[in-house]
Amino acid sequence: MSKLWQKNNNVATAVEQFTIGNDQAMDLYLAAYDVLGSIAHTTMLSEVGLLTKQEQVDLKKALVEIYELIEAGNFKLEVGVEDIHSQVEILLTQKLGDVGKKIHSARSRNDQVLVDIKLFLRAELMQLTTAVQGLFNLLQQKSEAFKNDLLPGYTHLQLAMPSSFGLWLGAYAESLVDDMTTLQAAYKIVNKNPLGSAAGYGSSFPINRTRTTELLGFETLNYNVVYAQMGRGKAERITAMALANFADTLAKLSMDACLFMNQNFGFIKFPESLTTGSSIMPHKKNPDVFELIRSYCNRIKALPNEIMMMTTNLPSGYHRDLQLLKEHLFPAFQQLRNCMEMASLMIQNMEIKKDILADPKYQYLFSVEEVNKLVNGGMPFRDAYKKIGIDIEEGKFTYDTHITHTHEGSIGNLGTEAVSNLMKTVIAELDFEKVNKQIELLLKS
Repeated sequence: MSKLWQKNNNVATAVEQFTIGNDQAMDLYLAAYDVLGSIAHTTMLSEVGLLTKQEQVDLKKALVEIYELIEAGNFKLEVGVEDIHSQVEILLTQKLGDVGKKIHSARSRNDQVLVDIKLFLRAELMQLTTAVQGLFNLLQQKSEAFKNDLLPGYTHLQLAMPSSFGLWLGAYAESLVDDMTTLQAAYKIVNKNPLGSAAGYGSSFPINRTRTTELLGFETLNYNVVYAQMGRGKAERITAMALANFADTLAKLSMDACLFMNQNFGFIKFPESLTTGSSIMPHKKNPDVFELIRSYCNRIKALPNEIMMMTTNLPSGYHRDLQLLKEHLFPAFQQLRNCMEMASLMIQNMEIKKDILADPKYQYLFSVEEVNKLVNGGMPFRDAYKKIGIDIEEGKFTYDTHITHTHEGSIGNLGTEAVSNLMKTVIAELDFEKVNKQIELLLKS
């Protein structure tokens, strides 16, 4: 089958297969967004006189039918078809004849795939936000439920000071707030319209880029057409960094859970149905879920660097190198959501050990508490520190397991509501409702 760009020369099969690579599979991620971009583009073409009104009506009807086919899971790229753009144009031409060939006026596959990727990334970031909210709410709920249950705190993996299960889980909830802030930044960069930049140098057609921006629900334009093309790779890298931040939070939580499940810690446990066994050791309850979350997330953490290296030293303009950015980034969204779902399942069913710090082996966790008591009684801190140190060395150390921490963010004052408000503020600044309404409007007849 001939290509959209092909003239009369034949392309060697080996070259064709190598250059297409895995792009057909990756293009299925973009299929629905390619159609949305074409609806907006043809609407604008009609408004500036490059399509008749009837042609626009016919094209939109056919495009909506293709969109519904994609949403129903009944769409595929035919054998020999190079990409999603070609497949859509072929279907339109089969249905509408020469009218179907007109949809490519005033655009290039370069800006077409750019807008597809922007729309895809935007939608995925919206879905990810929903998953984050679910995990965040669960962490806060469990943090409050376990706020009075003490837990050893460690530095250098050595006993340090008293913590609590509430403080531990609340830390990961607040970590998600900062991660969400980086998602917000990625969303703002993604939510700009590159359509109309064509091959990277604009068009002599009298197109209206502000109109396609409005139709697709973008916040604004990538104004400079050269920069619009330079944004390919940059938007993916910044988005990947946001994913990597969430992945880092989940990986650290998973590592904690693996340690705390270990029999030498014994702080938490899970139902047998959520752990795995050994083929020869009947006592084993392995933390496979957390180990896999850790590994998936560590792989996602490598994405920004991978994208950075793949785009290193590329000059401005389009380059085929950019095609490969899709292969690891696109599936990462679902992988990260899966990890959040499984982490939520485990935390929801987690049982904690009560009264851990009553065991004398944790007595030195309270050394700072005893120092502080002396300071509160008037002794200079350095003298109090020295006295308790000597007591420990001479075996005279005594302690009280009752602690009273009252400052913001401490064991006795988690600040759960304040952290919740921080998350609400970040999410409120995202315009998901506006975007959803605009896409619904775009698909209406």
